[in-house]
Amino acid sequence: MESQTTRGGTRWKRFAVVMVPSVAATAAIGVALAQGALAASFSVSGQEFKVSAQQLNGQGFLQYGSLDAEHNGTKVPVAVSAFKSAQITNLCQSVVIPVPVFGDVSMKLTAGGNGTKVQASNLYIDLDNLNADATFTNINIGVAAGDSSQGPGLAPSDQNQFTEGSFAQDAKSAVLTNVKQTAWATSAGTFKLSGLAMHVSKGDNECY
Repeated sequence: MESQTTRGGTRWKRFAVVMVPSVAATAAIGVALAQGALAASFSVSGQEFKVSAQQLNGQGFLQYGSLDAEHNGTKVPVAVSAFKSAQITNLCQSVVIPVPVFGDVSMKLTAGGNGTKVQASNLYIDLDNLNADATFTNINIGVAAGDSSQGPGLAPSDQNQFTEGSFAQDAKSAVLTNVKQTAWATSAGTFKLSGLAMHVSKGDNECY
C-alpha cells in the first residue's frame, strides 16, 4: 500500500535488498500514525502485490487506463482507480518475495479493523485485476480522463500524457464490497492507517 545491512550468505543479502526498504517505509508510517495522517505511496520493486478489503466506500470516483512503471523492461498497462476520499474496512496488502535458497518470504500489512476504518484522500490505485461487488452513484461512462468533473483528476504521473484524453468513467460515489485485486502501486495524499500491523513470515501468506 517508496540502509543497508548485510548478513552472511547470498540469501540474506537478497532478502535485505528486497525487504528493508518496505520495512523502513512501514516503520515511517507507524511513526506518522501517532501524528494523525500522512502522504503515502506503496510499490514493491516493480512487482505486483495483492490488496483486499471488506468494503471501500469512496467519494469522487474516476477510473482510466494508463501505463505503470517498467516491469522487466516493459511498461505495464493498468486501470487507475482514483477517489477524492475513501473509507476502507479491513484493508490488507501483501506481497511474496522469492528469496534464492531460503524460499518465499511474505510481507502483509493490515489496518482498518475493530470498527475503525482506514481514511484516505486523493487515493490512486494502479491495478490490473479486480473482483468486487460494486454500486455507483451518478456514473458517467465514456468521459475523457482529463475532463472528469466528479473524480480527483489525473494522477500527477499521468498528466500531459496520452491518458488525458483517453476513455474513462467517473461517479459521485462508489461502494465496493468483498474487494480482491492485484495492483502495481498505491498512493494517497493522506493515508490514516488505524490499527496498522505488519507481519513478515516464511512461505506464502497473502491476503487471499
